[in-house]
Amino acid sequence: MTAKRFFEFIPGVLSWGTIAAIILASWRLPLVAAIFIILFDIYWLLKTLYLSLHLRATFARMRANMKLNWLEKLRMEQKGKWEPIRHLVILPVAGEPYEVVRESMDALAHVNYPKENMIFVLAREERIPESAVIAERIEKEFASVFGRFLATAHPDGLTGEIPGKGSNEAWAAREVQKKIIDAEKIPHEDILVSVFDADTQVSPEYFGILTHAFLTNDRPQRASYQPIPLFTNNIFQAPALARVIAFSSSFWHMVQQSRPERLTTFSSHSMPFKALVEVGFWNRDVVSEDSQIFWQCLLHYDGDWRVVPIFYPVYMDANAAPTFWATMRNLYKQQRRWAWGGCENIPYFLEGFRHNKKIPRGTKWYWTFHYIEGFHSWATNALIIFSLGWLPVLIGDAHFNFSLLAYNLPRITRGIMNFSMIGIVSSAILAMILLPPKPAWFRRRHYILYLIQWILMPLHLIIFGSFPALDAQTRAIAGGRWRLGFWMTPKFRRHPES
Repeated sequence: MTAKRFFEFIPGVLSWGTIAAIILASWRLPLVAAIFIILFDIYWLLKTLYLSLHLRATFARMRANMKLNWLEKLRMEQKGKWEPIRHLVILPVAGEPYEVVRESMDALAHVNYPKENMIFVLAREERIPESAVIAERIEKEFASVFGRFLATAHPDGLTGEIPGKGSNEAWAAREVQKKIIDAEKIPHEDILVSVFDADTQVSPEYFGILTHAFLTNDRPQRASYQPIPLFTNNIFQAPALARVIAFSSSFWHMVQQSRPERLTTFSSHSMPFKALVEVGFWNRDVVSEDSQIFWQCLLHYDGDWRVVPIFYPVYMDANAAPTFWATMRNLYKQQRRWAWGGCENIPYFLEGFRHNKKIPRGTKWYWTFHYIEGFHSWATNALIIFSLGWLPVLIGDAHFNFSLLAYNLPRITRGIMNFSMIGIVSSAILAMILLPPKPAWFRRRHYILYLIQWILMPLHLIIFGSFPALDAQTRAIAGGRWRLGFWMTPKFRRHPES
């Protein structure tokens, strides 16, 4: 067994080992298990309160930043510095509906930033004929908007690639480098590349605040820049459970923004083009290229890489499909794909840490612990809190079941969970604030329904949290044909007349 293959076992072995240990302890050592569960519930409650403070801090900063004209701020504070900066935008498409792509393009066309400073690349997949029709329509409508416009077609079946977003992006970036950037001798250090999902709609001041963050950073060429993904584009078309998951995902990324020491890249983000070229672009044989590019840079620059939080939103789709059960299936697959990111990244960076002796040992231990702990918590916490907490009473021996602790265990855990509802209620209120402009059919009574939907949170945390994470980690252990390939979340829009 190679070292990398051994590292692939770590997330799944830790998660399943934790679950097995709690079940075994509940049976053989119910007193120990009960004390652990109570202490864990208290820890989870305190952690929830701690994370809620970060959530509110991020929300306050985001709201303040959205009130500013960042282009004007650049003109006043960075005169002579911001003008040379060029923004390369790569938008990969792979069969998404034309309406979804056009909404994203329309948002880009209305940003408050000089379009002549922007290079836009529409990166389609050659293996999907429908993407050619969409690319042609988009080019006719928007090619004249930007300083440079390029449509690329990623060939199918290239050696060393899997079909997916990473291989498409890498092909597009090489094409634009050859045909525009190097052909026109644009300095690589003056280019910021932003790679978006097809459904990503940028806010008007995004490129202004991004440029400001880049110019005010003490090491601008050694950082990625991460906005806040808010999954609200089609939030009114999503069923209740999908809405809860969309806001939960948005809130988690908002929490991470206020903890930049733990922040890695996710989905739509930006980075210096110079660094992208030096690391060899995105890896073409992985599913989670959006997060792995962070580890590529961290390893390449011997630990000298970080993610700078941009306290500004980009808007993405909530998971929605034509039917309820199709939405539930897509939700599970999407969460499993995100969880698969840990299954790919953990062996990747551990193998890199093993070979790179220049990275400080403290940096290696810090990232190893926090990243693995995060994916372990994803797979196990909800099960421990909402399911396994009753096991000592259910399968413990008769001596324990007649004890005072056995009598009070359900009451103690239920009391802690009831107190933690404060966090769920506050999250529900925040979700209402983040809702986009209401459609014509939205009435005052819908606010009540949108608040009640948060009762589904425990169900979400288990079925669409722990289960897909355990699924992904188990597949990593099994290897071979059980490994996940790239799966694109289907995009859906329901027309008003339907």
